[in-house]
Amino acid sequence: MAGTLERVTAWLLEGDPAIRWQVLQDLRGAGDDEVLTERRRVATEGWGARLLGEQDGAGTWSQGLYLPKWTSTTYTLLLLHRLGLPEENPQAVRGCHCLWDGARYYDGGPSLWRGPPDTCVVGMLVLLASYFRYGEPRLDAAVSWLLQEQLPDGGWNCQTRRTGSRHGSFHTSITVLEALDAYGRSGGPAEVRAAAAKGREFFLAHHLYRSHTTGEVADGAFTRFPFPPQWHFDVLRGLEYFRASGAAPDPRLADAVERVRAARNPDGSWKRYAPYPGRQWFPPEPQGPSRMTTMRCLRVLRWWDSTGSAG
Repeated sequence: MAGTLERVTAWLLEGDPAIRWQVLQDLRGAGDDEVLTERRRVATEGWGARLLGEQDGAGTWSQGLYLPKWTSTTYTLLLLHRLGLPEENPQAVRGCHCLWDGARYYDGGPSLWRGPPDTCVVGMLVLLASYFRYGEPRLDAAVSWLLQEQLPDGGWNCQTRRTGSRHGSFHTSITVLEALDAYGRSGGPAEVRAAAAKGREFFLAHHLYRSHTTGEVADGAFTRFPFPPQWHFDVLRGLEYFRASGAAPDPRLADAVERVRAARNPDGSWKRYAPYPGRQWFPPEPQGPSRMTTMRCLRVLRWWDSTGSAG
């Protein structure tokens, strides 16, 4: 197994800078200088550079704030975030400015269309402003808006204001939790730890991806891991959040971890899952083994196995 892992890691390091810096940091344990040198290449080489090259003269992508999916300013910046484009990148900061300046505000919640805010979209905007260190004076108010939207079960649901739903949504909840994590890491002053802990408990009560009433898989799509996940929840995205948040591993995640492990190919890689329907700037990887998915899965398994949580 050790030989297979070393061979797979070497294969990963032949990929895009967006993959290489994360492999160096999370699988190889390389030093900070080596990781940062590689990470900076995201802005000048490969996928990251191609995406930055699509920014228009107004600072947006596809001349849209939230639409079209998946090439608008919102979704392009989300992808650049997932690739690890360094914080305070001038082009990303300019894109964030376009989003926050173009939004309408309702009791502190930003909306990218005519009408009340959508919880998922507010979460995306909070994540992007926090991650890219965009100095937005309305950020704290948007975070407070999100905290007020948390439901009694610990989750969030963008349908709450539309239909009155009182049960957390997997999709909305993971988006908000990622946003609160980014906000906390950026040094935001609003207290978000209690809400985040309650949100994690929402997922733990569902063993990450199962119905809390029947125990069945809530949605078969949760066991697919397309990259990028866009606004969708899946098992791998959920585990990545738990790992990144620094939360202690919980036995209730064990079943989800084994779902990831079982998806591994005999050669030690994971496949590329078909992307969500919609226009992309370009397909980052061909069909077959996926470096991005493999890196993400190995990172989660390393986190889980190193804690002894599998037992």
